[in-house]
Amino acid sequence: MTDAAPDALPDAGRLAWWGTAWLRGHVVADLMVDAVIGGDATHTVVGLAALLGGDPTAEPVAEPLVTGLGRLRVEGARSLGASFPVEGDPVGLGGPPAFNHAALEEGRAIVALLDGGLEVGGVGLVPVRTGAAVAWVAHRAERRQLPDVGEADRALRAALLQTADELAALDVARWRPEVADRLMDLRHRDRLTAPEGVPARCVELAARGLQALEIAELALEDDGGAVTAQEMERRRSALVPLERAGRRALTAACSPEVWPPD
Repeated sequence: MTDAAPDALPDAGRLAWWGTAWLRGHVVADLMVDAVIGGDATHTVVGLAALLGGDPTAEPVAEPLVTGLGRLRVEGARSLGASFPVEGDPVGLGGPPAFNHAALEEGRAIVALLDGGLEVGGVGLVPVRTGAAVAWVAHRAERRQLPDVGEADRALRAALLQTADELAALDVARWRPEVADRLMDLRHRDRLTAPEGVPARCVELAARGLQALEIAELALEDDGGAVTAQEMERRRSALVPLERAGRRALTAACSPEVWPPD
């Protein structure tokens, strides 16, 4: 294995891990901000002051990432959890519809539950990218249901075995030799850099979830050597469970609400 920078994770995963570490006092603000921004130019939080102030008509204001997270900490946030949903599988989302819709549009989001007694019980942050700049747009969020780490781990292992068998039957080595190589060497993956407080089991699960998503994306890049519509559909059908399990594993690994003791 090789070490990987924190930005090997999607931006929502980086914010979940490093933002939680900062909220809990494990890392200083500068280290958190650098880890979350990664290779981007800047990250801001938009509309949070108006949301927490209870004035939906107020003009959304952009503020630095650490200022926005500071507002959440004042209101009792102790962690930030990630979601990686798609249409038909809104894993890690609990509503309301406006937040779910925004999160599904971008394919990822952050949820922070607040204990400050405000009418807003939770805040959702959805990243909107413009070039190298990311704006985390604030929404009201509700409590969510999540797969636990053990459940997500077992589902991912089962999906990898099932997908490998089905792709072998479809002669994956012929139309995507690099996919076959990845499936034959699942132990070879980047080791993610995580801050203090993230359980080692979750770091490993996140790395395997990313690996599964990369395999699914690579195998679905084109129709390769498939010669019939039936064969193409069989290939897609074989990869859907792996992609779903990868997203769910990544969601659980980046959601402190379900982290086991390390």
